Amino acid sequence: MNLLHLKYVVCIAENGSINKAAKELHVAQPNLSRVVKETESDLGIQFFRRSSKGMILTPDGELFVNQARKVLEQVDEIESLYKEKTTVRQRFSISVPRASYISDAFASFSRSLGKEKSELFYHETNALQAVKNILEVGYNLGIIRYASSHDKYYKQMLEENRLHGELITEFKYVLVMQENCGLAHMDSVRSSDLTQYVQIAHADPYIPSLPLSAARGVELPQSPRHIFVFERGSQLDLLSENPETFMWVSPLPDRLLERLHLVQRECSDYQRTYRDLLIYRKDYRLTELDKCFITELTKSKRACITK
Repeated sequence: MNLLHLKYVVCIAENGSINKAAKELHVAQPNLSRVVKETESDLGIQFFRRSSKGMILTPDGELFVNQARKVLEQVDEIESLYKEKTTVRQRFSISVPRASYISDAFASFSRSLGKEKSELFYHETNALQAVKNILEVGYNLGIIRYASSHDKYYKQMLEENRLHGELITEFKYVLVMQENCGLAHMDSVRSSDLTQYVQIAHADPYIPSLPLSAARGVELPQSPRHIFVFERGSQLDLLSENPETFMWVSPLPDRLLERLHLVQRECSDYQRTYRDLLIYRKDYRLTELDKCFITELTKSKRACITK
């Protein structure tokens, strides 16, 4: 008995006739009858009894057909699973900091995809998780952000994990706030001006070899009141709805500022520089899809950060 025999018996049961089943299966009726008799003989049961209404399942036959249907459904599921995987020709995965110029590049990149099936994974997270996603989860690319003063920590981490690092950009954070925020109307903003406002900050900073408390103290400019938020979308919603809030960000795209009624300002006495680094395994070869994203990333970086 094989899967084909299961299919034959089920088809006869569904049609109530060997002749009808033979036509549906494109099998000669004598051959179909022979397979049924041989299978019945092998199992020691009878599947059908003949009546004026056609082929009627016996109790043993009904039990057999129910089980056979389950087996055939499972086979179909397995075939569908692997057929779908083999037809996916495009796969892209990246973990990134919560940066609007990067998400803007990803949006442009997504519009460039053709009609072929594709799987794209875009994870906004901190540097530690970006590295873990490459080493443990199966992501191909990552972008990590850190203060330039911590360069040695990150280079050491990348070397230890056999990861290649490529500089995307170096920049200074700017302040972003709602257009009705008091900070937006100042000609020049200084760190001391921020004490009356609430700072929105990333909830999961990370610097290799430094404790979390030290990372917060170094990475996030000090402010007496903070709201720590993981999701970039929620951060932007807070900024656009609450004129008492501000955030330190890499420069945002103009269209985003206009749509959310936000403005960005430089802080005259805060000059620390930061770096965004593209990372991937040293033995990984960039795909055409990866290169396409990097092209869009470069365009977005030039428009937002070097304008």
